[in-house]
Amino acid sequence: MPSTQLFTINELGCSIPANTPHAVSVTLPTWQDNVDYEEGRERVLSKMVNGYPRFFIHNLIKKLMSHCEQKFAKSMESCLLFPSRKAAQRCRDFLRKYYTPLDALSLSASTSISKASSTIARLAEITVLAPTAEHVESSLPNAVTLYVVIFPKDAFPVAKLYWQHTGDGISSRQAEYVLRLLQAKQAEEQTQEKLMNRKISPRKRYSNSRSPVTMASLTNTNNDINNINNNITNNIDNSITDNNNNINSSNIDINYNKKELTELLFEVDSYVEERYGRNLSVEFAEKAKIILKRRIAGVLGVESNEEDLQSVASKSIEGISEREVTELTEDDVYLFPSGMSSIFIAHQIILAAFPPKKSVCFGFVYADTLKVLEKFGPGCHFFGHGSSTDIDALENLLASGERILCLLCEFPSNPLLKSPDLKRLRALADKYDFLIIVDETIGNFVNVSVLAWADLIVSSLTKIFSGDSNVMGGGLMLNPQRRHYLKLKETLKVEYEDLFWAEDAIFLERNSRTFRERILKINENAEILCDLLNNNSKVKKVYYPKFVSSEIYVQYMRRNGGYGGLFSITFHSELASAQFFDALPIAKGPSLGTNFTLACPYTILAHYTELDWAAGFGVEKGLVRVSVGLEDKEILLAAFQTSLDAITDN
Repeated sequence: MPSTQLFTINELGCSIPANTPHAVSVTLPTWQDNVDYEEGRERVLSKMVNGYPRFFIHNLIKKLMSHCEQKFAKSMESCLLFPSRKAAQRCRDFLRKYYTPLDALSLSASTSISKASSTIARLAEITVLAPTAEHVESSLPNAVTLYVVIFPKDAFPVAKLYWQHTGDGISSRQAEYVLRLLQAKQAEEQTQEKLMNRKISPRKRYSNSRSPVTMASLTNTNNDINNINNNITNNIDNSITDNNNNINSSNIDINYNKKELTELLFEVDSYVEERYGRNLSVEFAEKAKIILKRRIAGVLGVESNEEDLQSVASKSIEGISEREVTELTEDDVYLFPSGMSSIFIAHQIILAAFPPKKSVCFGFVYADTLKVLEKFGPGCHFFGHGSSTDIDALENLLASGERILCLLCEFPSNPLLKSPDLKRLRALADKYDFLIIVDETIGNFVNVSVLAWADLIVSSLTKIFSGDSNVMGGGLMLNPQRRHYLKLKETLKVEYEDLFWAEDAIFLERNSRTFRERILKINENAEILCDLLNNNSKVKKVYYPKFVSSEIYVQYMRRNGGYGGLFSITFHSELASAQFFDALPIAKGPSLGTNFTLACPYTILAHYTELDWAAGFGVEKGLVRVSVGLEDKEILLAAFQTSLDAITDN
């Protein structure tokens, strides 16, 4: 499992990992590259082939957006795509609340800005029918319906904030699938004659009788697909239909006379992705989701990477969850398209279940988490230091008569790796009747046990749970031992939507089979690196649970657990930070929890427009965040020592 070489990509704007169509990170190899990215410099933006999905809209999604704009939008309008009507309606409501039309100042006295804003966003619906079951063996939906939010072009930055904060947008794999279906209709006439001449014989996917695929045939078929794609015209809009519940199925039904057509369009892409991506056919998607829920609930027990999905799905369930909470089952776990989606919906579910009140954000958490609490609902109290003094202040606030809906914290926090005193917070929650949401993304349940102190657990499964940096996902889990469990469960029955795309579930299930052993190795690597850095005079401070609020962290550390794979470091000057970062011979870009070591100038990327505010909570401009991977420890030690040696400004 450990790598004998560093994972290094130096090409600005390249995906991380390289040549990965659905990668969730992008190369920003120098300090100045990150600054210029935040300032919108063309030299950086023009080279980006992808980025972190909530910040950079994937090119496949952009292509589908373009089709929808041609069909639904006016010349000065743009759009965003969502997988459900509820999500689209929330985006529309967000626009109406936060977008001010450019002509607002010229409105007549009888026309209010709020009235003008109420008309700026509208919804449309597109439905694309997939090939029938007799033509393609797949558990992908027979019909894919997407919801289009249409708004003025100058409102796009506001709409994109909703996309970023909530994680509600469609998956790039879902967009890819819809585009493939739309292209199939256009491709049918162009390819049918060629397919007849080739006499391609149909074959069942994943059967032992699969015909061998040679590189020559693979290349030729991919060239055919590329030629098809290049010939697509605006006529594809005929495959899209307007909302108003008047879907004209005849316009979008894709009828195939030959199974070979489906084979050409689906088999090559799927064969390559599944064979070399180590994933199963999407017919197993629902089983993959069940396994993911069991894995997150900690009821699967010991797993083997050699087991196939069917074997894992058939395993007997452990009687007691390793999360040390009785009566916890897979039914208490809910899957989401991203980690931020799980956080956003957790807050929305609580708002729906109880009378609205302000929430509390405890500790300096990930930037969009705070935005969710501030912008959606009555607002929040921010206790950004996450210290015992902050708990005292919170207790005084509650004792004065203020009541809150819920408290959200990270364990430990990103990027300062502070651990909140969950026992004290739980005592306050029980006394004053509010709920606690704990984000365990950084700690993860291999290392820490925090569910017992929370009402809800949320996590970004995109990170170490996956590790491969090629799929997004999020999880939410209820604690069945808490006072408001049944109320939350009832609300989720009404409000929860399973929007986790089938292909993403397949990838995440396969990636996460080894997450326990990967975490243990990463724990070891990170601790050795942090010891090196903590003993170097060029380093100002290392933020790592071993050195930050360790007396709290160890109270929740599991047997055989560690301090995790994330740490942050500061230096004695911004120049020293830049020299260290630029010299690091590792992958450099956003995200964390990857199987390879990854670094970024966190404050630059997350708080560039509010640097002074962040500094007030100890998050310095020159902070470098490092997510440690699976490389050999000797290689990592040498790489970081080389970067320390590059610092000349002390």
